[in-house]
Amino acid sequence: MDETPTRAGLTNQISDLERQTIARVTRRLLPLLMACYFVAYLDRVNVGFASLTMNKALGFTSAVYGFGGGIFFLGYFIFEVPSNVLLSKVGARRWIARILVTWGLISACTALITGPVSFYSVRFLLGIAEAGFFPGIILYLTWWFPSYYRSRIVGMFMAAIPLSNILGSLVSGVLLDLDGWMGIAGWQWLFILEAAPAVVLGVAFWFYMTDWPSQAHWLTAEQRDWLSTRLDAERSQREAIRHFSLRQALTDKRVLLLSLVYFGGTFAGYGIALFQPQIVHRLAAGFGMTGVINAIPSVFAAGAMVLWGRHSDHTGERPRHVAIAYSIGAAGLIATALMTDPVLTMTTLVIAAMGQSSTGPTFWSLPTAMLSGTAAAGGIALINALGNLGGFFGPYLFGLIKDATGGSFMYALMAIALGPIMSASIVLVLGHDRRLEHIPAREAQAGQ
Repeated sequence: MDETPTRAGLTNQISDLERQTIARVTRRLLPLLMACYFVAYLDRVNVGFASLTMNKALGFTSAVYGFGGGIFFLGYFIFEVPSNVLLSKVGARRWIARILVTWGLISACTALITGPVSFYSVRFLLGIAEAGFFPGIILYLTWWFPSYYRSRIVGMFMAAIPLSNILGSLVSGVLLDLDGWMGIAGWQWLFILEAAPAVVLGVAFWFYMTDWPSQAHWLTAEQRDWLSTRLDAERSQREAIRHFSLRQALTDKRVLLLSLVYFGGTFAGYGIALFQPQIVHRLAAGFGMTGVINAIPSVFAAGAMVLWGRHSDHTGERPRHVAIAYSIGAAGLIATALMTDPVLTMTTLVIAAMGQSSTGPTFWSLPTAMLSGTAAAGGIALINALGNLGGFFGPYLFGLIKDATGGSFMYALMAIALGPIMSASIVLVLGHDRRLEHIPAREAQAGQ
C-alpha cells in the first residue's frame, strides 16, 4: 500500500513562514508537554524502583507485584476512549489539567498501601485518573503540527520516556535511601515526592496552554492563517480518501490491527520497565548505584528515538521503520536473557531500550494519518487503550515466570520478546498509504 509520492517536492517548498511557524509552535508547546509526560511516565513506573524495598516490607511475591504493577492498565483501558472523546469536545487545556491533578493525588496515595488489595486498588485508580492523557496529547499534536513534521515531533515528545527513566532512576535511588526519615519508609517517600510535580504541572497547563491555533495570540496573524490553512488542507485530503465516523474508527480492521501492534510493544516495554531495576540491582552495590546504572539504557534510547523519527519523516517511510525498531528491541531482550557478564548484560539492555523507544514516534504517524476529528479522538484512544493492555499482561507474565523458575529472569525476558516480534510482523503486512500524508504542490503553495 505504499503509494506514490515522496516528500522531496514538499521539502523543497518549505518557506521561511512555515519554518518560523513550526519553530514557534514547537518552542511554545513541546517543553511543557514533555514535562507532563515525563512526570506521567515516572508516576507510572516508579513502582519498579519502589519494589526493591516495598516488596519485602509488604510481603509481595513477584506475581503479586507484577499483577499490581500491571492492573494500572485495566483502569486505563476502561476509561481511555471516553476520556479522549471528552477532550476533543472540551479542549485539551482543561481536560489535561484535570488528568494531571487527579493522578498526582492518587499516585501519592500509593504511599499508604498496606497489602495486595490496597496496592491493586490504588494502581487501578491511578490508571483511571491517567486515562486519556497520552492519546489526548497525540491528538492535540495533530491540531498543531502538519503530518510532515509529526513523527519527529512525537519523537521529541516521547523522548520524555527515556529522560524520565534517566532522572527517575537517579532520583528514585536517592529517595529510597531516605528510609526511616520522619518515620516514613524510603519507598513511601518515593511515591509522595514524585507525585507532587503532577499537581503543579496541572495548574501550569491550565494557565499556559492553548487549545487551537485560531486562539494562539502568541502567533502572528500570518502564522495563524498559514497553519490553519495547511491543517485544513491535510484534513480535506485525508477525508477525500476516506472519512471515518467515530463508530467506523472504533470498528475498523486497520485500527484494531494497529492496536495489536501496539499491544506487542507495551507487552515487552512495561515488562522490562517494571523489572529492569531488579535486574540492574544484581549488578550494582546500593540503591544509588542501581539508579545510575539503570539510567544508562535510557540515555541511548532518547537519542535513538528522536533520530529514528526524523529519519522516518525525511524518507516518508513508516512501516519498515516501525518493524525494524520492534525487531531490534526483541533481539536486545533475547540477548539480555542469554547474558551472564554484567557489561554484556548492560550492552544488550541498551540495544533493547533503543529499539523499544524508537517504535513510538513512527508508529503514531500511522493512525494519525488516516483519522481526523472525533474519529481521531476515539481511534487513537482505542489503539492506546487496547495496546496498553500489554502493560498489564507483560509485567504479570514476567512475574509469574520469574516465580516459577526460582527467580530467574532468562525465560521471562524471552517470553516478553515475543510481543515486539509479533508487532513487527503485523505492521509489515499492514503497510501504509502515503497519500494520506502528502500535500500536493498547489495546496502547499496555497498554505504558504
